[in-house]
Amino acid sequence: MRSTAAATGRAGAAGTRIGAEDVVEAASGPAEPSEPAEEPAEALDRPLPEGVRRRVVGLAADALGGIPAGELPASLRQYAKFTPARRAKYAATALAAALESEPAFRVRIADRLRLGQPDLVKSLESGAVPSAADPMDVAAAAYLLRAAGWTRLVADAGEEADRADVEGAVAEAGRLVEKLQAELAEARAAARAEQERHRADAEGTRREMESLRKRLRSLESDTRRAQAESRRLAGELEAARTAGTAERSAAEGEARRLRHRVTELEAALEAGRRSAREGRSVEDMRLRLLLDTVLQSAQGLQRELALPVAQIRPADLVEAVSPGSASPNDVARRGLAEDDPALLDQLLAIPQVHLVVDGYNVTKTGYPTLPLEQQRLRLLGGLAMLAQRTQAEVTCVFDGQDLDVPVIMAPPRGVRVRFSRTGETADELIRRLVRAEPQGRPVVVVSADREVADGVRKAGARPVSSVLLLNRLSRS
Repeated sequence: MRSTAAATGRAGAAGTRIGAEDVVEAASGPAEPSEPAEEPAEALDRPLPEGVRRRVVGLAADALGGIPAGELPASLRQYAKFTPARRAKYAATALAAALESEPAFRVRIADRLRLGQPDLVKSLESGAVPSAADPMDVAAAAYLLRAAGWTRLVADAGEEADRADVEGAVAEAGRLVEKLQAELAEARAAARAEQERHRADAEGTRREMESLRKRLRSLESDTRRAQAESRRLAGELEAARTAGTAERSAAEGEARRLRHRVTELEAALEAGRRSAREGRSVEDMRLRLLLDTVLQSAQGLQRELALPVAQIRPADLVEAVSPGSASPNDVARRGLAEDDPALLDQLLAIPQVHLVVDGYNVTKTGYPTLPLEQQRLRLLGGLAMLAQRTQAEVTCVFDGQDLDVPVIMAPPRGVRVRFSRTGETADELIRRLVRAEPQGRPVVVVSADREVADGVRKAGARPVSSVLLLNRLSRS
């Protein structure tokens, strides 16, 4: 059977030629519609072959767009605006029915075919069938033109299609037989290979069984030797058990003697401890009396001198610029990054720890796009929550070299805020704060500046990265 693609290609070419003729027709004026030809007496004695039907529907779908909507059968007007491919797909049944029942519509399609394939039409009307033409195209044209002998051409095309189907089925059956024969040969070869493998496995199993028999005889011999050895050892064990019983009796007598001796020693030890406790009680009483005397003397001296409770911390005595008294040249910019909040939690859990924060170094790392005032407020809010939770002493230091306007702010509770003096950087102020702390007090400095980290490390403080503090604040 010839492919439908070939028919579609010829139908497309026919459609192109039809379009050209339409242009000529439009230029010369509208053509008079062809009068419906008188139906020939010939009729098909069986349904239109499927291949011929598809060709006829394809020709009608291509030509449908060139017919005015008013001249179309009512059942086809809804498909007039479809593309030829969509008409052939969705209106195939309606087109075939209209071609069969509407002679005028069939004549209009035949006229379009006459414009598109004039050579084929002339040959059919003259009673000659082109030898090189596709039988399906010839049958479709004959069905539309209804020239003399058209039923014979349609029937021949159907027989040709059936013959092609049979030939294709025979060829497919031959290919299937060849495939099955090849698969049978492969199966036989696989069976032979499997048989050889089983034979080799059986031979290996036989050799393994022979080896196992030899091993079994060897094990039986070893078992007899082991049984003889076991009987010998049982005799030795009985002799050892008798000797052990005698030794255990002697050991029990010695143990009773030693327990009596231990009881005597424990009694002596208890007597010694009792004597020691009596002597220590006297000494403890004297020491406690002396300690009470010293404490009462210190309290009396404190009341006598009216000494207040110490509330000032060393960091409060370091000279710096407080937030409310900054000059226009007192604030700079900083920022960089580092790691994990768990480390900071551990450091802040140390008693009496002092956390010193390089303010702009942290804010420029965490939120550099905010204005400086918003950076300060955001950082100080987080530090206030951290100070409340950890009870650590917190000092936040900002650069004050390039301050444009005085900073008016109320430091949050629990956070000491300091700006560096004119001519001094925040790094220098941080170093002075660290040096002001007594030797041995835990101090943690938050800064990503390597110079600051190295300096405070030499002074005994623990430097950590700004990212570490940012991660801890974001977790709160």
